[in-house]
Amino acid sequence: MAKKIVAANWKMNLLKSEAIRLYEEMGEMLPENDVEVAVFSPSIFLSELIAYQSNRLAIGAQNFFNEEKGAYTGEISASQLKDLGCSYVLVGHSERRVLFYEPDELIQKKVKAALDIGLKVIYCCGESLEERESHTQQLKISSQLEILKSFTPNELDGLAIAYEPIWAIGTGLTASPQQAEQMHQFIREELTKSFSSEFSNSISLLYGGRCNEQNANELFQCPNIDGGLIGG
Repeated sequence: MAKKIVAANWKMNLLKSEAIRLYEEMGEMLPENDVEVAVFSPSIFLSELIAYQSNRLAIGAQNFFNEEKGAYTGEISASQLKDLGCSYVLVGHSERRVLFYEPDELIQKKVKAALDIGLKVIYCCGESLEERESHTQQLKISSQLEILKSFTPNELDGLAIAYEPIWAIGTGLTASPQQAEQMHQFIREELTKSFSSEFSNSISLLYGGRCNEQNANELFQCPNIDGGLIGG
């Protein structure tokens, strides 16, 4: 069985006092269950949140660079995040791919760097509105999953995958639970083809579209949706 995960991507939002207050309130509100909850805050708040760390809330970074160290002004390495106390990182988010032009080659290196150092990775994939309307969404997702084939199942221990329909982020459009489940099932099938059904069923698949208190219950009851990457 895949682990149930709900992750909060705060993106470039909040001031320090707001971030600490939200983190503390989340820790107080969480019910007792077997769901893993992770918070991805702006990097400048990571050390503050780790100082307040709750046993119920894992802390992750939204971005990092694939090299361990060196002359890379402004960048942060996976080993630095691990040393700081982070347990998760995001890799391949649509905003990193589109706004910062991160290619598959770089994304593959980032997945490897994070897993090698012992960080858990939420690997993001998803299609644009144009790709959805041209019915090429499965081809797009398949191509984004291609980089995982360079790893062994053991090397991918600690990986989760978030499907984020880019066309349903900040557009007012919404993927129905049926559409979300169809794509999660497709991802599970692709992983089975590349690895095995045992491996595929062990990978947590998260929904990264418009997930909120109105649709979360229905989404999370879908057979192949194991949680969410929430950016709102």
